[in-house]
This record gives sequence, structure tokens and C-alpha cells, in this order.
Amino acid sequence: MNLINADAIKKVLQDNGVKPSLQRIKIYEFLTTQKSHPTVDEIFVSLAPELMTLSKTTVYNTLNLFVEKKIITSILVEENEIRYDSDITNHGHFKCIKCKKVYDFSYDLSKHAIAELSDCAITEYHAYIKGICNKCL
Repeated sequence: MNLINADAIKKVLQDNGVKPSLQRIKIYEFLTTQKSHPTVDEIFVSLAPELMTLSKTTVYNTLNLFVEKKIITSILVEENEIRYDSDITNHGHFKCIKCKKVYDFSYDLSKHAIAELSDCAITEYHAYIKGICNKCL
């Protein structure tokens, strides 16, 4: 689990043009410490007992702001299920169709030549794989 302190979170937010409110700090902290690729609902349910004034709308708007500022990424492995990841490095995601967990895996597209894209400038890519994880097999 990656432990990051409030001062480090404030700096990340400020360096990316985001005002570091208590709710934003707690949402970012949750994303950096929980590698489960949570949904808006999961974040809200986890933080609401601690932040009594937190609303789902605030969580949703904060996550959209973080994605816009490229502090986090959104993951769409299934329709109507957006998950969020604080790891903004290039990597892939594997979703187990049994336990529904999403796992990171290393994947570097730059090491693979794709002839059809040789004359394109790739600025972003996403790799999603579904199957049954080793714990569910």
C-alpha cells in the first residue's frame, strides 16, 4: 500500500492547478492507498463516514477534475462502470469475470511495432483484458 501524506497530496494537487480542499485531499489519498480501481460509489461509501458533508456529486466532480488535470486516469473495462486509477504510468488492466476485481499488469505499447499506426503520433493508450484470475481458478 502506497502511503502518501497530506502535504505531499497538497503539493501534487497545487502543482496541477487544483485547489487542495479537504474532500479533494481525502479522495486523492484514497485513490493512492487503495489499488482496487474504485468506482464513484465505492469511494463515496468508504469516505462518507469520515466526511459527513461529502456527496456523490462532489466525488464525481472531483474525479472528473483529476482526470482532466491528468492526475488520475479513468478506466472503462465494462459499460457503465467507470473506475479510477492514481497510477498514471502506461500499464494495462485485467478484470476477473468471477470476482470482478481489476488488476494492473505491465504493458508498454512502445515496445510493439504496429504497422498500421507507424505514421501516427500515439499520445495515450489503454489495454484491457478480461478473464479469470489465478485466485478464482
